[in-house]
Amino acid sequence: MAISAKQVKELREMTGAGMMDCKKALTATEGDFDKAIEFLREKGLATAEKKAGRIAAEGIVKVLVSEDGTKAVAVEVNAETDFVAKNEKFQAYVGQVAEQAMDTTAADLDAFLAEPWKFDETKTVKEALAGQIAVIGENMNIRRYQQVAENAGFVASYTHMGGKIGVLVDVESDVVNDAVKEMAKNVCMQVAALSPKYTSRAEVDQEYLAKEEEILTAAAKNEKPDANDKIIMGMVKGRLNK
Repeated sequence: MAISAKQVKELREMTGAGMMDCKKALTATEGDFDKAIEFLREKGLATAEKKAGRIAAEGIVKVLVSEDGTKAVAVEVNAETDFVAKNEKFQAYVGQVAEQAMDTTAADLDAFLAEPWKFDETKTVKEALAGQIAVIGENMNIRRYQQVAENAGFVASYTHMGGKIGVLVDVESDVVNDAVKEMAKNVCMQVAALSPKYTSRAEVDQEYLAKEEEILTAAAKNEKPDANDKIIMGMVKGRLNK
């Protein structure tokens, strides 16, 4: 049967798929929109599988904070190229992933991907991702997400370089005012600049410290081969304290 441009346009608006894909879907299903949508979903999944072997090394971090500031989430979604990472459609999708992750109770990423997609509960999060891969045309993956909640204070956030780096800082405080919020933002910026592994000395793993001491000792001996052990240990201790 003949498929009109109006039908193709309507299916495109419903699914976001390409014009030619919509026309093929309608032709294959004899103009049945429900079957055409199923056709495109199946094609999307197939397309995602074909692209799954390609490396998704670019992407963005999206940070979302609740209105009262007590709950937040950061998600990282990757694509193959920086061009797609800057695309409005990709960024809008990442925003939806952040909204999904904000309220998820999933124990891990696999469980998160198996959840119903809140923007279309006929799909799972994984199926919605597959649909985006079909529309955008690159391999993509939801790499990770992290929720933070603080009822005795607030959660501060910061993104850097258009979403290349995202930071959440849990602030426990009896007072929440502009000065405290500014302080928290500065802490977020410091974290973004330095990417610290720990927030206090008490958190530092002893095995990590021992390995660092071993590396720094070897480096100090290379720098000052004539120095005695006391000088070497002083150099190592100073660098460890930093």
